[in-house]
Amino acid sequence: MARRQQARTNAAWHASRSPSPVRSRRAGWPLLAAAVGLMSGGCSATYDVGSTGSHGPLPVDERNPVVIVNDFAFDNWQGEYAMLLSSTGGQKLVGIVVDWNTFGNDVSTNLAAWRVTVTAARASGLKNIPDPIASMATPLVRPSDGNILSTAPNRSDGALFIIEMSKRFSLPGRPLVVATGAALTDIADAYLVDPTVRDRVVVVASLGSTDGSGASMGSPNGDLDPWADVIVAEQFRYVQVSAFYDQTADLPASRVSDLPANPFVAHMAAKRSGLNGWQPASDQVSVLAAGLPKFVTSSERMRVAAGSVGAGSNNGPELTPDPQGSIWVVSGCEGSLPGQRLLDLLSEPKTFGL
Repeated sequence: MARRQQARTNAAWHASRSPSPVRSRRAGWPLLAAAVGLMSGGCSATYDVGSTGSHGPLPVDERNPVVIVNDFAFDNWQGEYAMLLSSTGGQKLVGIVVDWNTFGNDVSTNLAAWRVTVTAARASGLKNIPDPIASMATPLVRPSDGNILSTAPNRSDGALFIIEMSKRFSLPGRPLVVATGAALTDIADAYLVDPTVRDRVVVVASLGSTDGSGASMGSPNGDLDPWADVIVAEQFRYVQVSAFYDQTADLPASRVSDLPANPFVAHMAAKRSGLNGWQPASDQVSVLAAGLPKFVTSSERMRVAAGSVGAGSNNGPELTPDPQGSIWVVSGCEGSLPGQRLLDLLSEPKTFGL
């Protein structure tokens, strides 16, 4: 769908920019989109994060503005949680960046999928729902000298958007959260374009895994752009959420008929069946860790392990515990909390302006 639509979206964003301080997981998403149309007719850094402190164990919470970054829209609840929380007074959603991926979907296909969610949300009365923008963020290439600043930037639309949003919305003690459910390419690219962006952003990523001695920036998502992993882990305040849960339990089939009959609920009901093949890599954990502080039950400060970054690696670096590290790794989550909050928000008439 819609290379012309994609071009219009990107052109509109570029035109609106302020001049001062932007995986086929399932080929069947069009069927889900059609279904929506028919129905609508368990799971700290050396930087100062502010004198008020956060509401949980991480350096950010529900008071920080957020940009979400993802590729495909129909294998997780990241967009739905971000939109519901933003519309009901939680973490303000200020942008949606949609990436290309290595699984077969191009940017226009992914963008069209995200527009289904946005359209359903707005049609149901949700507020503060931004337009998604497309970003052709191809994986970054490690330079021969291994120096991060020698890396050739993409200068992608997503990178430029993140820089602009960080200037517009980041405040002292309240940096912009960039919550990802895909590769870290756009964020690393933003640093290559403007290194000062790291002072205005905290990255929260659904990514990697933990073990008894530390963590790895590998699958899920960490294997998509290993050199971007290195850049983000070494240059940003970085939260890696490696705690996942059964996302298929968030919206039980038995509860759907009890919820309001609107396009957003219909969209979520249609999407339920598409989630089964994509656990435990539930990308929404990045949004939940930042927006619902009680979701995180265990976390540990870490740093990049010495000697773990090599040329030609298929994964990002290994992480090792360090009380003064600039990385937080979430290893445990309260998996029942998201579903409880989701049903509460969907059941509340005020959520949809009623």
